[in-house]
This record gives sequence, structure tokens and C-alpha cells, in this order.
Amino acid sequence: MWQWTENVEQYVLDVIFERRRDLGARLTSAALSGLSRLYRLGIQIRLFLWNYRIFRDHTLGCRVVSIGNLTVGGTGKTPVVEVFARALAARGRHVAILSRGYKSIPRPLWQRLYERFSFQEDLFPPKIVSDGQSLLLDSDQAGDEPYMLASNLKNVVVLVDKDRVKSGRYAIRRFGCDTLLLDDGFQYLALKNRIDVCLVDRNNPFGNHHLLPRGTLREPITNIARAHYIFITKSTPHGSKVLRAALHKFNPDAEIIECAHQPLYLQDVFTGEQRDLSILKDLNVAAISGIAVPESFENGLRDLGANVIYAKRYADHHRYNQQEILNMINRSVRRGAQAILTTEKDAVRFPKIDRRDLPMYFLRVEIKIIEGAKDFHDAVARICHE
Repeated sequence: MWQWTENVEQYVLDVIFERRRDLGARLTSAALSGLSRLYRLGIQIRLFLWNYRIFRDHTLGCRVVSIGNLTVGGTGKTPVVEVFARALAARGRHVAILSRGYKSIPRPLWQRLYERFSFQEDLFPPKIVSDGQSLLLDSDQAGDEPYMLASNLKNVVVLVDKDRVKSGRYAIRRFGCDTLLLDDGFQYLALKNRIDVCLVDRNNPFGNHHLLPRGTLREPITNIARAHYIFITKSTPHGSKVLRAALHKFNPDAEIIECAHQPLYLQDVFTGEQRDLSILKDLNVAAISGIAVPESFENGLRDLGANVIYAKRYADHHRYNQQEILNMINRSVRRGAQAILTTEKDAVRFPKIDRRDLPMYFLRVEIKIIEGAKDFHDAVARICHE
């Protein structure tokens, strides 16, 4: 089932980005365009219902920060959530990250149906990935991003539930949290009185400018006007003047902050051993990834001096099995690779294996503010003191 779903997903992505031009792709593109028009109508109706309070929103009595984007995948959201959580915790805030746990193992269907139709949200509490002290779930149960965040953050609670109102109340009641970070929350409108942070990928800001499913936009570009802060991710020291000017047209009031993903070190996927990035210089490596923009990862390895002699790409959030990893090892050895490199997000989905023909490392990265550091610190101060 997973393989069939991923094959369909990859085919649709090939159509969206016009990597396929056969008759079937053209027909699929036309059908997706029609669905996009219906999707746009649905989005605008949904916003109307929220704006005019026909759909009820909630106030939980604490600071709420939403971090999300306009497009599907690829903006580097998780490290931005992490840097916000660290900064807020360092200022003494009791932070909970609320995630929907995309592609995590869901609760049993009967529980979801019973909770929905009984109108009792406390029957089945959110999944506790971390209580701030201990990591309590694996990546299958939690989802990739919540597991990564829980692994890297201390004194920060990480909860998973599609109903972020319920998980927010739980975080306040059970853990005494006073600051809630909504992971991937720009489209989640059920919580009000919040600060909205919207991420935009410098290299591919708005995909092909089409809405889902013909493109990767979740909502019209003009809706970025809701954001209080805009983060341009994957930026360069040269800045993003053209993109900044375009964003100012859509949202003249938002502070714009530019950041980049800065590599820190390599870490062995299985032993946890850390290695300096200098070992990549002229090293023949194989790259394996299941992320939205694999080119960014592979080019990053080249920028660090590695020779990427083989690359294997899977669909975003792919769940690896043992045979796939063994096949990767065998192919990498045959091509003369000296190490296998992956992302941290992929590493949490690797199964345990006994073979060590080649070292397997993930690249640990963090967010570096390139432009707008004062605006970022002002944002953190605003969250803490308002």
C-alpha cells in the first residue's frame, strides 16, 4: 500500500513540475487544473467561515505561535521550529510543540470515530512524544518531525494530535505550558490571538504558482498577508532582494527575516558518533533521501567538498525497510563510495541493521539568521512579554 501511494505521489509530482510530457501527463495536468479551481473555491469559503466566526475559534489563555508555509513541503520548517523553541525556553517560557504528526501511525479508527461523535475531546489524550525530560515514542508512532524535535530539545514538551485545540489544553493542564508552538500551523485557524510565522523557500518560493493538486500551493499567495513574520529559508549571504520586494507587495507590514540551514557535523546513524565536516573533502559518498527537495541536500554535500557518486531518492516521508538499506549499501560499495550520507529526517526512519560495510552518517544542521537577526530577537521578546 505504501509503495502504491508513493508511486502515485511521484507521478503527480512529475506532472506538476512538467518532468513528464506524454499524453497521459497532459490529460492528468488538465484534470488537476480543474480540481485546483474547485480547491481554490473551497479555500476561500473556508476562510470566509473563519473570518466571520461561523466556524468557532478558541482562546486558550496563553501565547500561541504558528509556524508554517504556503506550500507543501521543502521549506525547512523543522529547524525553524527548533530555533524558536530553544530561544523561548532559554527565556524561561514553558514551551509545548503541537504537531499533527504527519504520516505517523494514527489512533485506531474506532477511537477517532467515538471521540468525534461523542463530542468528548478528553477521552483519548494526545500522543506524548516528549514530556520535556524523556523521549517516549519512536518515529513511527510520533511522525518524523515531532520525533526529531523531541530528540533535539530538552525542557520542551512535544505532543501529537490533529486537534491542536485539544492538545493545547492538555499541554497547559498536564504540563503547565505557557507557550504553544504550532508546527505546520499556518492553515490551522481554530486557535486565535496568535503570532503567525510563514516560511518561504528562497529557491522555490511558490512552486509553479498553482494551487493543489495542480501545484504545491496550499492557498493563494495573497494569503501570506496573514503573516506577522516571514522567514525566507535557504537564503544566501547575497540576500534575496527580488523576493523580499515581491513579499512586501503581498504583505507590507510583516517583518522579513532571512535564514540558512548551516551544517554542523556528521553523526553516525546507528552509533551516534560525531565527525567533523572536514572529512567530506574529496570523499566519494552515496546520498539517500526521502524528502521534498532532495537536490538541496545533494548540492549541499557537494558544497562541503564531497563527491556524490550515487544518489537514491524516495518519496517524502518514505518509510525505509531493511532490504532497501541493504540494497543501498551494496550499490554504494559497487560504485566505490566511502560513506553513505542522509538527512536527519531520513535517519529517524532507518531500520536497525547489523551490517557495517560503509559508515552511514546524517548531516546535522541548524538555522543561521543571515539578515534580520534583530527582528528575530524582537519577535522572541514580543512572544515572551505580550
